[in-house]
Amino acid sequence: MGTRRTFLSASIATVALAGAGIPAGAEELGDRGPGKPVKPQPPDAQLRAILKEVDERRIEATVRKLASFGTRHTLSSQDNPVRGIGAARDWIFAEMSKYANENLTVELQSYIQQPAPPRIPEAVRITNVVATLRGSTSPERIYVVSGHYDSRCTDPNDFTSDAPGADDDASGVAVAMELARVMAKRRPEATIVFAAVAGEEQGLHGARYMATQYKAANADIQAMFTNDIVGSSKADDATRDPRTIRLFAEGVPTAETPAQANIRRSVGGENDSSSRQLSRFVRSVAVNDATGMDVRVIYRRDRYLRGGDHIPFLEQAYPAARFTEPNEDYAHQHQDVRVVDGKQFGDLPEFCDFPYIARVARVNGATLWSLANAPGTPKNVRVNTSQLTNDTDLLWDRGSEPDLGGYEVVWRETTASDWTSAIDVGDVTSAKIDLSKDNVFFGVRAYDKAGHRSPVAFPVPS
Repeated sequence: MGTRRTFLSASIATVALAGAGIPAGAEELGDRGPGKPVKPQPPDAQLRAILKEVDERRIEATVRKLASFGTRHTLSSQDNPVRGIGAARDWIFAEMSKYANENLTVELQSYIQQPAPPRIPEAVRITNVVATLRGSTSPERIYVVSGHYDSRCTDPNDFTSDAPGADDDASGVAVAMELARVMAKRRPEATIVFAAVAGEEQGLHGARYMATQYKAANADIQAMFTNDIVGSSKADDATRDPRTIRLFAEGVPTAETPAQANIRRSVGGENDSSSRQLSRFVRSVAVNDATGMDVRVIYRRDRYLRGGDHIPFLEQAYPAARFTEPNEDYAHQHQDVRVVDGKQFGDLPEFCDFPYIARVARVNGATLWSLANAPGTPKNVRVNTSQLTNDTDLLWDRGSEPDLGGYEVVWRETTASDWTSAIDVGDVTSAKIDLSKDNVFFGVRAYDKAGHRSPVAFPVPS
């Protein structure tokens, strides 16, 4: 087969290669196309230092303290100082406030949830504890990590019986709180929010309020992760998988409009939602020796019959995904604390794996810090489809980051699960690639002067 070339056009002038008659930066093409292989992004020294500070003992203390409040049911007492959701709320707020400084602020985000039968039979106050670490150079760009601090037992409306909720979801709250503690001493370029939300077991109410508040403020939420049931590596058959965390990432977007659906059906993209791009980014920055973990991406929004706090963010068209342990033991979820035929039921701290939770926290930490210190995901990425051609014209808006280095065009076969090839096109806002848009999927990602890369943006036809 003959040799092909790729021609990269840009919003700036190009300089011809001496004697070649092609633009500067153009590369010889093999049969599979131009570019270099896409590789993971290794953690730098700063990120490694952050991940080393994640403290398993602190995580264990947080889980045990939250379980000690007896029940944290959304409808339980809000003013008892030692038992109920109010006591848990106040303790989380006090702990998070210890980390506060000129960059990290902590607030109680409260509202009155009107009756929503059957699980909210009467109006109730729901309160999220929100710690915001303001970015240094791109504070308007926001990344959110959460766990839910409410709990439940067998009867979802039983707000008096013990519901220690160690795995579901003191473990996720412990992840968010520990990352807030570690990162509060530092200054990311973009803003990171660490949240403990309530009302999840009654219908995702706290997270839904948070997401709608962000949307009403036109906040630029570029990623949201919920950690829900991340406390154990042990399955119900006693097998262990201590080095894997699942990441649930939807394909067809929850908030997809009819017009967007028509485009997707025409040109593809079922595997290229913003959540799927996030999942690819997570694997690229968080599967390494600094976390000691593998991230198993699940191509679903959530498990069968279940739902988490990422869903309200998806409803607002924000990129979001859910971390969950690899195999669940349902004897220790949503169960009354009891012993039956010698078997202990209930979501108790004794069934948590605290070294595992610490590793999950490192996966989240590697992801959040990498996102917040790279450029934002490129916006308004388009592929020019004004005429029939056998090449591909891509266009996008330039980011405003002061340390922006440039952009890469990435692509893969339509049957491939992840990006395989990339070419650096420089600090430009358009590129022409001599590969057919009909045959491969394209994307665009940004990088800064230190080489940190953003998630990929999938283009829409223009």
